Amino acid sequence: MEYIKKIRNIGIAAHIDAGKTTTTERILYYTGKIYRMGEVDEGTATMDWMIQEKERGITITAAATTCFWREHQINIIDTPGHVDFTIEVERCLKVLDGAVIVFCGVGGVESQTETVWHQADKYKVPRIAFVNKLDRIGSDFERVIKMMEERLSLKPLPIQIPYGKEENFQGVIDLVEEVLYIWYEETLGAKYEKLPIPDDYQEIAKLMKEKMVEVLADENEEILERYLKGEKVDIDLIKKTIRKGTINLKFYPVLCGSALKNKGIQPLLDAIVDYLPSPIDLPPVVGFHPKSNKIEERKADISQPLSALIFKIQNDVNRGLLSYFRIYSGKIRIGKQILVVPTMEKIRVNKILLMHANKQEEVEELKAGEIGALVGLKNVKTGYTLCDLHAPIAFEPLTFPEPVIFATIEPKTKKDEKKLIESLELLMIEDPTFKVKYDEETGQRIIMGMGELHLEIITDRLRRDYGVPCHVGKPQVSYRETITKESVGVGKFSGIIDNKLYQAEITLKISPKEKGISIIFNVDKDKIPEDFYPKIEETILGITNSGLLIGYPVTNLLVEIIDGNYNKENPSEFAFQMAANNAFNEAYKNGMPTILEPIMNIEILTPEEYVGIIINDLIARRGKILRIELIKDYRLLFGTVPLKETFGYATVIRSLSSGRATYSMHFSHYEKLPEEEIKKIFPYLSEIIKQRL
Repeated sequence: MEYIKKIRNIGIAAHIDAGKTTTTERILYYTGKIYRMGEVDEGTATMDWMIQEKERGITITAAATTCFWREHQINIIDTPGHVDFTIEVERCLKVLDGAVIVFCGVGGVESQTETVWHQADKYKVPRIAFVNKLDRIGSDFERVIKMMEERLSLKPLPIQIPYGKEENFQGVIDLVEEVLYIWYEETLGAKYEKLPIPDDYQEIAKLMKEKMVEVLADENEEILERYLKGEKVDIDLIKKTIRKGTINLKFYPVLCGSALKNKGIQPLLDAIVDYLPSPIDLPPVVGFHPKSNKIEERKADISQPLSALIFKIQNDVNRGLLSYFRIYSGKIRIGKQILVVPTMEKIRVNKILLMHANKQEEVEELKAGEIGALVGLKNVKTGYTLCDLHAPIAFEPLTFPEPVIFATIEPKTKKDEKKLIESLELLMIEDPTFKVKYDEETGQRIIMGMGELHLEIITDRLRRDYGVPCHVGKPQVSYRETITKESVGVGKFSGIIDNKLYQAEITLKISPKEKGISIIFNVDKDKIPEDFYPKIEETILGITNSGLLIGYPVTNLLVEIIDGNYNKENPSEFAFQMAANNAFNEAYKNGMPTILEPIMNIEILTPEEYVGIIINDLIARRGKILRIELIKDYRLLFGTVPLKETFGYATVIRSLSSGRATYSMHFSHYEKLPEEEIKKIFPYLSEIIKQRL
């Protein structure tokens, strides 16, 4: 079990362009995993291995690798920073023990930073922050710390401060060891020196050290006693307390540097080892027995029964489907039979891989705390559990956001249709936020995703990776339907099947709610048998996939089953399903249905001289400005805007600002589409309503 104490399973995450992949590249270089540093801008970064990533200079898919530092095994997952691929971050954070969140020294806390941070909160992942790009004009370490406090509502613990500012940034002052780190450029930062803190930084270093010790004193009585007596606190005690507080989410250590300039990476690696948890530092994972639903626990122990979670599936051109997994307990060995939950299928392990981006190494076994991939698993999905045949367990499955954008797709020639369908199915297995449906009315195939870039990457992969020439329509907004008032519906079914009379009746009430769909049964068990509840719920959820108004999914709805009746001699699940269908349709028609549109949060960083023209343009797009922050000579605009109005916005904002403004967006919520927009977008809606309602 000694090996598991020296494992660190970490993710590296950030807002796009914060320098996350460059940071990962430096980590791999200084740990000896690679012997030449690649650069994102040159398309040579190790972890950005897809051709689409190399061309665009962004991370699209999460990539895994393993490196070693101070005799510790660090399993790293480098995640995308673009909002369209945020599910890659979500599913990785679920299986990681710790994370490094990279902050841009100029932009600070940006929209995707907030999203990533809250995702990590959801899974209670201990984190350290790395403030990057401190060599850039406009970078400000103190301002980033303040933004962390205000926008993320957290307690940052700076354990380093920068030495020098902007273009004069030269090194890092470590507050724990009270030394100055200086890196030698001629060695690409591989060699560095620890020096005494310069006189002109003694005062600020002393002040920041006192602040750090004050925070630690709240977590450790021995530190408190020494602090009150004015005694020096030894380094080992400080590190031990930082580690404990980090793992318990009491605070978040903050480090700094410039990955591109090769400064600050080795101390970051030290912090990963010193402060982020090993698998045994965290509580046992909790799941449930797939048949009895009894709570089950698994400790990070090789002697416990196998339990592992599939967190990602990737289609490899040479090996086929690779199922990435994290082992929580026990071990996986070649030739061993294991159980897949929830399908309850028994499979034999044929090949186990250790991943290094798109390169692989075959191994005989992997143990608790390790991350790898299995080759050739069929009928598995992201979120499935792998476990011991005789000790089954199921972990809570992942949930995925619904697509907000869609486009039509068709093969260039009829002979390509089969290949297109097969390729789309593989892409859906890889990416749970990508969906495909066939519209029976129009005869068109529809692809759906999280944004313009998402669908652009999908279609590019179809053409280049899968060799499927295809035509793709213009992106369109995926609207939603909902009701605007509470209503009640009564549904009945009566039919003779095999000379038996089946009858059922359901009364249900639907009412608007803020988010999502909830179904509750508030009915006596003698009115509707409890065994039928799951199928009734399944029926109602099935109906909501296509609303009665214009066929968009229904959302923001509370469904309450309030009454029922049936033929006691022949109770029928099918009869109740039909009755539920009729009851819902009646209630929906009476609920004054309307159309909702997706609203995006938008952040725009622009030089001051372009603020007016950008705000005017945003308002013309039905956008709203929520607040404006001052960052040196720039303004950071926060607002909301309908997704429909953002198509092609990248080109527009480049034109408005002479290429100097940047922006980012992420989905916020659904909002009622104004009547004048309904008339413009759906001019024949009144006729459709007459026919359908």
